[in-house]
Amino acid sequence: MQTKHKLASLGLALAMSVAVLPAFAQVMVGGASMLASKDIIDNAVNSKDHTTLVAAIKAAGLVETLKGPGPFTVFAPTNAAFAALPAGTVDTLLKPENKAKLTGILTYHVVAGKMDAAALTKAIADGKGKAVLKTVEGGNLTATAAGGGVTITDEKGGSAKVTIADVYQSNGVIHVVDKVLLPK
Repeated sequence: MQTKHKLASLGLALAMSVAVLPAFAQVMVGGASMLASKDIIDNAVNSKDHTTLVAAIKAAGLVETLKGPGPFTVFAPTNAAFAALPAGTVDTLLKPENKAKLTGILTYHVVAGKMDAAALTKAIADGKGKAVLKTVEGGNLTATAAGGGVTITDEKGGSAKVTIADVYQSNGVIHVVDKVLLPK
């Protein structure tokens, strides 16, 4: 069994290392170059795949926080991930009276510290196949190796696949995910 975990960890590390680029390399997200010299917000506003996330961050008043020194690890849902929520959910969350709930959902996608693919792979291996990540919101996300990549599972049992790993920022790292993660 130990050998099976080592092989799985080695396979995951190899698969994710393809996505690991030097900090000076430009990664494309949503048709825009993500520059390691820019912060999370300055890069995110340029991604056409993250306009809903940026609008939500602005509505929640989290711009200055995510422009701060961090470091932060952000699991960033795409516009398609938000669109997959039940009809009207995003519009409702963006209303001023729902700011606290929106803030909770967004900070549930953020982990304090910089956890790139290598660190995430190590944490999964050390956890014998899973890593529990404490979010800024206070809840937990569980990372597991699946199909040569990483799946992040929320406390409600929903899961998201990391579709682009290691988008380095001056104040952390972003991993693009294909679903919105929801706290309890």
